[in-house]
Amino acid sequence: MSENNTVSASVAMLKVLENWGVDHLYGYPGGSFNSTMAALADEKDRLKYVQIRHEQVGAMAASADAKLTGKIGVAFGSAGPGQRTY
Repeated sequence: MSENNTVSASVAMLKVLENWGVDHLYGYPGGSFNSTMAALADEKDRLKYVQIRHEQVGAMAASADAKLTGKIGVAFGSAGPGQRTY
C-alpha cells in the first residue's frame, strides 16, 4: 500500500480472488493486462499464474480445474487488438 492507503485495482482484484479461495489462474497477457501482470508478480507466492497460448484454452483449463477441484476457475485474456486483415 502507498502512503495514502490506496491500492491499485489489479491488486484489489487479486486479493478478492484470494479471499474466494482461488490459488491459481490461467491467462493470456496483453497490453490491457499489464497492471494485472505486475500485480501477479507481486502475488506469486500466493497465486500461481499459468500462461496459456489462446483465450479459449484458458477458459477450458479454468473450467476443468473448477470441475476437478470444486474451486472457482479463473481465466483472462487480452482485449486487443483482435483485428484481422485479409
